[in-house]
Amino acid sequence: MSANRELDLAWNFVNFTNRSMFLTGKAGTGKTTFLHRLKKDSLKRLVVVAPTGVAAINAKGVTIHSFFQMPFGPILPDTDLNASNGFNRKFSKTKINIIKSMDLLVIDEISMVRADLLDGIDRTLRRFRNRNKVFGGVQVLMIGDLQQLSPVIKEQEWELLKHVYNNGFFFSSHAFKQCNAVTIELKHIYRQESPKFIDILNEIRNNQLSESSAFELNKRFIKDFVPKPDEGYISLTTHNNKAEATNKSELEKIQSKSKKYKAIIDGKFPEYSYPNQEVLELKVGAQVMFVKNDSSQDKRYFNGKIGKVIHLDSDEVVVHCPDDDFNIIVTPEIWENIIYNVDPDTKAISEEKIGSFTQIPLRLAWAITIHKSQGLTFEKAIIDAEGAFAHGQTYVALSRCKSLEGVVLKSKIHSNQIISDAHVTAFNEDAENNAPDETILENSRKEFQLDLIEELFGFYELIYPVNRILDIYYKNRTIVEGPVEKVFLKIKDTLTHFLKIGNGFKNQLKELSNQYNELPEQNETIQDRFKKAITYFKTETETKIAEPSKSFGFTTDNQAVGSEITKQLDNFEELLDIKQLYFNKISNGFNANLFLELRAKAVFNTKQQPKKKRTSVVEGTSNVELFEKLRLLRNNIAQEKGLVHFQVFTQKALYDMCETLPTDKGELIKINGMGKTRVEKYGSAILKVIRTYCEEHDIEISGNAEIFEEPKKTKKKVDTKQESLQLFQSGKSIEQIAEERELTPNTIFGHLASFIESGEVKITDLMSAEHYDELKTIIPKKSFEGLSDLKQQLDDKYSYAELRLVVNELNN
Repeated sequence: MSANRELDLAWNFVNFTNRSMFLTGKAGTGKTTFLHRLKKDSLKRLVVVAPTGVAAINAKGVTIHSFFQMPFGPILPDTDLNASNGFNRKFSKTKINIIKSMDLLVIDEISMVRADLLDGIDRTLRRFRNRNKVFGGVQVLMIGDLQQLSPVIKEQEWELLKHVYNNGFFFSSHAFKQCNAVTIELKHIYRQESPKFIDILNEIRNNQLSESSAFELNKRFIKDFVPKPDEGYISLTTHNNKAEATNKSELEKIQSKSKKYKAIIDGKFPEYSYPNQEVLELKVGAQVMFVKNDSSQDKRYFNGKIGKVIHLDSDEVVVHCPDDDFNIIVTPEIWENIIYNVDPDTKAISEEKIGSFTQIPLRLAWAITIHKSQGLTFEKAIIDAEGAFAHGQTYVALSRCKSLEGVVLKSKIHSNQIISDAHVTAFNEDAENNAPDETILENSRKEFQLDLIEELFGFYELIYPVNRILDIYYKNRTIVEGPVEKVFLKIKDTLTHFLKIGNGFKNQLKELSNQYNELPEQNETIQDRFKKAITYFKTETETKIAEPSKSFGFTTDNQAVGSEITKQLDNFEELLDIKQLYFNKISNGFNANLFLELRAKAVFNTKQQPKKKRTSVVEGTSNVELFEKLRLLRNNIAQEKGLVHFQVFTQKALYDMCETLPTDKGELIKINGMGKTRVEKYGSAILKVIRTYCEEHDIEISGNAEIFEEPKKTKKKVDTKQESLQLFQSGKSIEQIAEERELTPNTIFGHLASFIESGEVKITDLMSAEHYDELKTIIPKKSFEGLSDLKQQLDDKYSYAELRLVVNELNN
């Protein structure tokens, strides 16, 4: 394959640039071989998908719909991908990490992929990668032949899609038009050797069959041709029922006893992906075709080879092929169904077998449909193209054959049977006129490396969580304690400064790259500038971003606000860790492969890091140790009593206690927010902690040293939910029950909601019938990851509790 210019060009584009590519070529030009080589030797982290189950099994990949969890049916620009009934759009963490870390997506049999499906893939990749880049920034390799199989679009589906797309082919998609893909056509044909036959095939492919070629081709029309039993001809026909009827009829003509071989299906292997019949019926004398390449070292047979059964045994079949001087003992072969996973040690994207299909790799072969002959090679074939009804069928049928001499036509082929699509013809002509060359490859390699360097020194992603932290703080500054503004305004200023420097550095490198006409990783001047930039950004990042953020802490009584700030802090620190990983590991100079390796591993390394335990902010008090002890006491009491922590005492009260050091009940009651009830309930424990702290630190204790011991009472255990239910049934409102039981209204709401299933409480007892009816209509139309996501999409009049009730009912 190394002597093939187009294959080498394709290999270099895929492996050394980030350009998306459409790899096409006539039948037998080595597209499948290229894919197998890519999976074996490419340094890029790749995933292979295909539009059908059988195509996915043959490509040793997975289906598009299963990997991207795509809904079936038309996908319009305003289609809510998450709202497909019965289809799971909640991606696992493993799959999200695979999507985030992969460099290359390979789509095999792209000619069968509809435009809307490719746009659906684009939207999914943007969701988990970069929303502002086509395919989320993933390089996409599309493999296929537009002159062969076309996408299947039902008439009613096209009625919806035609307002969005010029045609149904993948190249009409918005994503393909935006991705600036190069098209490379493989020219060298490995299947056919005869120049005359190759010319005829090319003319049919381009819908330009000349009279002289038609005359040569139709010499192969042999009226009422009936092959001899041992000649090994297979009939190619347009319709499945014709092929099945022929095979069944020919098998019945054989008088010998038939034997059935049942496939062994292990694990998950869906029926639509079966590569062969689940129950295979054969007889001695039956004409058969191999449906898999020989997995042994002997390579005695290949997918599409024709032979005759000469012996049947319980677990093997003996086949003789016309041109062989040996018999082939055929034993069951295994097809594997895989999913993509992550190797726990290397973090490489790995294939995990989830199921297998084991069967004798043979099928009856007196006839086969043109559609199912895709990818096969025949020595001798009888072609019935009279009923050709779809684009490219005549070409597919003829191109399966190795030679013109091996073709027999059941009817003459005329130009009206060579159905081709004008959109495909126009696309192919345009692609040929703009075919890439070595200059475009070299420029693409430069752009790829410059893009990687720009990504390495890019800090734009860190701006978002910093802005979110500041926004949350400004909206809730009265309930958030800590130097949020002080720390993150400085970090934001630093990041903004980095963006300006990074942009100037990018332009400088681009000028240098053009000036020296060399790849960035090969140019000494660029490498010298790169090393200096690494040193600068590494030092500035550590001192002005990492150190301030790592020493930062905050505290708040509002759990929702605290959770949102913590979420943004975690996101910020994850992105910061990735930057520091790059700066530490690539300090000796830029290397594209090393950066790709680090980028992929960074996804998993950061995910595995334990989340930082946020330190409480204690600025404003000199008694830091006491602050922590009282905070711990509060959390323990809250957990024990089933309360929210601020119901024990507020953050303001915590600060006041640390400053005034109350040591008796009179002083404790004076603390703002405590009150007599709280002092009676929790005062004993609070005063004990304060007094112990004062004694340990030789602080003089003033006032009455009385410590309130809670009277020991033997309480009868009561089911807390039942108690709430009884009060509710007595006519009290949720708010009244909450006040009486000293619990939050949300807690009482949850208690009562647990009785909906038993019928003791109705949903409309807990929410208005109006809200209930509205939500039952609205929610099924929405796409959401969780209640928070749903809440943001709806009117503020609906509470979280109401949403949870209706979602739970709809899911049950």
